[in-house]
Amino acid sequence: MILDQTDRRLLRFLQQDCKQTNKELSLKLNLSVTAVYERIKKLERLQVIEGYSARLNKEAVGLGFLAFCHIKLEKHAKNAIDYFEREVMKLDEVLECFHVSGDYDYLLKVVVKDMEHFRTFMVTKLTAIAHIGSTQSSFTIKEVKNTAELMLANDAS
Repeated sequence: MILDQTDRRLLRFLQQDCKQTNKELSLKLNLSVTAVYERIKKLERLQVIEGYSARLNKEAVGLGFLAFCHIKLEKHAKNAIDYFEREVMKLDEVLECFHVSGDYDYLLKVVVKDMEHFRTFMVTKLTAIAHIGSTQSSFTIKEVKNTAELMLANDAS
């Protein structure tokens, strides 16, 4: 799909603050409110916009411990991969899971209350999943950058 300059600007504004009204966006884009509404609906229909969410302060909700877990499976048969992926989808502590290349098979972003909560998660949930051969975890010291805002094609200058 080809996005025009106005679509890219609209998407940039929505990524920065998706709670802006169509009227606010129309003023920024020099379009009518109806035109903004139609563009947003089109982008949603085409699944360029997949959804909207609120970014929460982890510490404020009692989940200030962030870890990254590297997972190596014992075997790489399709049924083992499918099983692991189905099971990890059920774990609320896992925010993101990526099938990756390199020494490990998966990278998980895990958020929990504290080290004890992480230990319980590892022992009772994650390593209880069949076909896991090994894990290695890293804990964050400081969050330097955290964004979900994508750089759009013509923004890369």
